[in-house]
Amino acid sequence: MSGHAGQEENKEKQGEKQKREEKRKAGAGGPAHKSGFAALIGRPNVGKSTLMNRLIGQKIAITSSKPQTTRNRIQTVYTSPEGQIVFLDTPGIHKAKNKLGSYMVNAAQRTLSEADVVLWLVEPGTFIGAGERHIIELLRQGSAPVILVINKTDTVKREEILRFIDAYRREYDFQEIVPVSALKGENTDTLISCIMKYLPCGPAFYDEDTVTDQPVRQIAAEMIREKALRILEEEIPHGIAVTVESMKERREIWDIEATVICEKDSHKGIIIGKEGRTLRRIGSAARRDMERMLGKQVNLQLWVRVKKDWRDSELLLKNFGYNPRE
Repeated sequence: MSGHAGQEENKEKQGEKQKREEKRKAGAGGPAHKSGFAALIGRPNVGKSTLMNRLIGQKIAITSSKPQTTRNRIQTVYTSPEGQIVFLDTPGIHKAKNKLGSYMVNAAQRTLSEADVVLWLVEPGTFIGAGERHIIELLRQGSAPVILVINKTDTVKREEILRFIDAYRREYDFQEIVPVSALKGENTDTLISCIMKYLPCGPAFYDEDTVTDQPVRQIAAEMIREKALRILEEEIPHGIAVTVESMKERREIWDIEATVICEKDSHKGIIIGKEGRTLRRIGSAARRDMERMLGKQVNLQLWVRVKKDWRDSELLLKNFGYNPRE
């Protein structure tokens, strides 16, 4: 990044923070009302998107058993009489292998500087490897309070959790350590209360019925990508993107046209499948989620196109909604 671009980015960040403070001082919500930003960070596949969906009570971020599912920073909103938490779900922090990977890591790291409180999600265990130590170093560079969230506690015995807490407590001075099961919703109310403790007082940033800042088109595209992640073979998922070409509403039906982008001709055949069966499976599963989201019947048309090495093309990354220079 050039010096000029870096200065512009810093000005933009300062401007965003100033706007937040001005809105907080503007009133509304009363002195006891809390509002602020909570960043969810962690290594890939620790359950950040599942936890965020659970906390806001609605599916916004896609989930998958495959790592690096989230690519963009996703902003969602939890509102209660006590206050409003704006969650920033970030891509998993990992070693980047291409420009898309670099974009994802940069998005996660940038979020740390904007948050009022940081939630670091980890899986149950006492082993703290190089990936975890890299995140600890990033946390030490920031000033926001950090809550350690030990997720997936439904997969271990309760008596083991104390050992996991002790292992992490020796590595960093956390404000709170909260064991949860995002999948089953265990202890998530306690986590909400802990987050509220560290948010500043101020009015809500969003109306109480707002749950995300993501455009409906983006959510629809991610729903298609999620189903592809779950259905396709191992070597393909990270090499695909999805773009929604059009969304048109007519009475009780949404007409949606979307394209699945892949990197290789051989991948195109696998995505389509014999007589188009795999693509139909992806479309049918995505359509059901879209209908729940939109509250109407969805007519979904899917195509597949090849864009070789798109993950290393700045132009194509921008076209697909990722800005590698951010």
